[in-house]
Amino acid sequence: MEIEPITLSTPRPVRRPTLVQRWDELTFLHWPVEPEHVAPLLPAGTRPDTLDGVTYVGLVPFRMRGVGFGPGPGLRYLGTFCETNVRLYSVDGQGRRGVVFRSLDAARLLPVLVGRLTVRLPYRWSAMRLCRESDVITYSCGLRRRPAARGRRSRAVVRIGGAIAEPTRLERFLTARWGLHVSWHGRTVHLPNDHAPWPLHRAELLELDDGLLTTAGLPPMPGPPVSVLYSPGVAVRFGTPRRA
Repeated sequence: MEIEPITLSTPRPVRRPTLVQRWDELTFLHWPVEPEHVAPLLPAGTRPDTLDGVTYVGLVPFRMRGVGFGPGPGLRYLGTFCETNVRLYSVDGQGRRGVVFRSLDAARLLPVLVGRLTVRLPYRWSAMRLCRESDVITYSCGLRRRPAARGRRSRAVVRIGGAIAEPTRLERFLTARWGLHVSWHGRTVHLPNDHAPWPLHRAELLELDDGLLTTAGLPPMPGPPVSVLYSPGVAVRFGTPRRA
């Protein structure tokens, strides 16, 4: 099946949102990986999405703001927290591209419980901080429960660079994602979302000490990420799940 090219704009706008939120101060760290190494980790009915025969593993720390059900408004306190996700890239039999989350660490317990019980996402309650000084941003994450916390820690320090006027093919592939695939009550569903085009910046990784990738079942990465991007953020609306 021929897959449509990645575009920066939402292919199918969400008209009746089931969930609203805002993603702020994101850093995208990505490593290439052979598709066969991650294919067993994807939900049934999906396969690794590839660019020039390669797929990618992403580590994405950010601040979630104003999560709310329906059209909103979102919750200021309970709906705002730091999060770090480990993710893969998928495509289903209908050609819908998506993200598959291998783990999601979040700093607030209630969203963790809701995410695990409703959408069946692999959320973990973690101690997290996001600190910014001028153009340098530091993300830290550590699972609250011990001894399960052993190895499940991450710290990334990034210097934010200039704005990107025209993203490359790879930068489009890694960031222009309009939904997620998840196993839900014995079947795989695609949960669509829409948002404005990402405002992207170049970024420099100054420091990385991460244990989240391997504890999410991924092979050790052979070196530093091949892509480091920053975005100040976007407002997001999720639609109704559809069977993959």
